[in-house]
Amino acid sequence: VGVKVGVRTRGCNGLSYTLEYTKSKGDSDEEVVQDGVRVFIEKKAQLTLLGTEMDYVEDKLSSEFVFNNPNVKGTCGCGESFNI
Repeated sequence: VGVKVGVRTRGCNGLSYTLEYTKSKGDSDEEVVQDGVRVFIEKKAQLTLLGTEMDYVEDKLSSEFVFNNPNVKGTCGCGESFNI
């Protein structure tokens, strides 16, 4: 039905993004529809992700979702986690 986005406590800098397919909307999930894609944002991640742009990027070496989050104050050296 859609993709669920959230954050979890992990990594060397505190938080990391989670992304998974979902078959239903949770009771407290925020729903965003963009270009025909349904994205559900977990309630506990809504303030952390406020204003975030998510894009799918492909190049010669990788294909991945990239998060441009204006709330991030710092990231770890490997880019896997961030802090707010």
